[in-house]
Amino acid sequence: MRAGIAALVVAYVLSQFYRAHLAVLAPFLEADIGATAQDLASASGYWFLTFALMQLPIGSALDRIGPRRTSAALLSVGAVGAGIFAMAAGPTAIKVAMALIGIGCAPVLMASYYLFARSYSPAVFGTLAGVVIGVGSLGNIAASLPLSAAATAFGWRETVWALAAVTLATAICIALLVRDPVRQGGPSQSSILDLLRIKALWPMLIMMAACYAPAAGLRGLWAGPYLSDVFGADAAGIGKVTLIMGLAMVAGNIAYGPLDRLLGTRKWLVVGGNTLVFCVFTLLALFPELGGWRTIALFAAAGLFGASYPMVMAHGRAFLPQHLMGRGVTLLNLFGIGTAGLMQLATGRIHAAFAPSTTGAGAPTAAYTAVFTAYAGLIIAGLCVYLFSKDRTD
Repeated sequence: MRAGIAALVVAYVLSQFYRAHLAVLAPFLEADIGATAQDLASASGYWFLTFALMQLPIGSALDRIGPRRTSAALLSVGAVGAGIFAMAAGPTAIKVAMALIGIGCAPVLMASYYLFARSYSPAVFGTLAGVVIGVGSLGNIAASLPLSAAATAFGWRETVWALAAVTLATAICIALLVRDPVRQGGPSQSSILDLLRIKALWPMLIMMAACYAPAAGLRGLWAGPYLSDVFGADAAGIGKVTLIMGLAMVAGNIAYGPLDRLLGTRKWLVVGGNTLVFCVFTLLALFPELGGWRTIALFAAAGLFGASYPMVMAHGRAFLPQHLMGRGVTLLNLFGIGTAGLMQLATGRIHAAFAPSTTGAGAPTAAYTAVFTAYAGLIIAGLCVYLFSKDRTD
């Protein structure tokens, strides 16, 4: 069991890497194959959207055939996508590659959560979920300064080829090491509609849609273009700032986990954390040219307080029946990842709409003010719904 979970955690490290690496590779891809900020926004959005669209079939597969075959087969598809990325001659190939990598990464976290939900006490689900994301965030860190250094030293294509090999090796390890739990009995005709009849789950679905996208969008996409366009940062500078934000995300994911037991609430922990994230994006929108340690501090705060995903997942899991656990956790993930993908596409269009219409020294800031405002609006909309949720801590 532990060896199999370890293999899934390694796969999740890769998942975190792939969703964040475009921000650091942006200067290389622009110089080598002419990929613009909007191209990269679309590519990142395709990763999230294919990831999200796979959630419902993955949920059914987890309940019916188990996490081993589901994860190993799809992660192999991700390895193929990484190979296409390494051979890309233009932005279109990057978009296709990111879509395939999104499919490959789609099952690994939910497979871990499925095993936790089936094998461990519900009271520790939030802690285990947070630890997996915290450890997985090492991929987020690797996709910062280390990626910048590797791409500079060896070339971005060679670096991505190495990642493709690691991805394929991890898929093989999952096939060999993961052990499926005994299939859970339950109503034979159960479906996603049974989950949607659980009205207490609805506010968690909305909050999942709002809580994940802002920090993921900032770290995985907009950090690179923003720091480059507004402050003239190079790849090394972007790598340093995203490394700090990545470390903050690791700390946040690990810290959120046990706090529900310490404070005796999940709902108000999520409300408090996301209120602070709203404040961060509002400040970024109002003062996009702060620069220096103040902008870095805001990035770190977005990573730290924006890591409420595992707590919202734990809150929603508390309302799920055992025989629908696989489909339940993937439904929650669908709302989180799907909204992140849609926001990547939407903010790409927002950025393009504002950037060409402005001129002069302040031109870049108008586009990023609009992007940060969109994320702040998403958070506050989610909070307005989530305030009506029912608290539950197992």
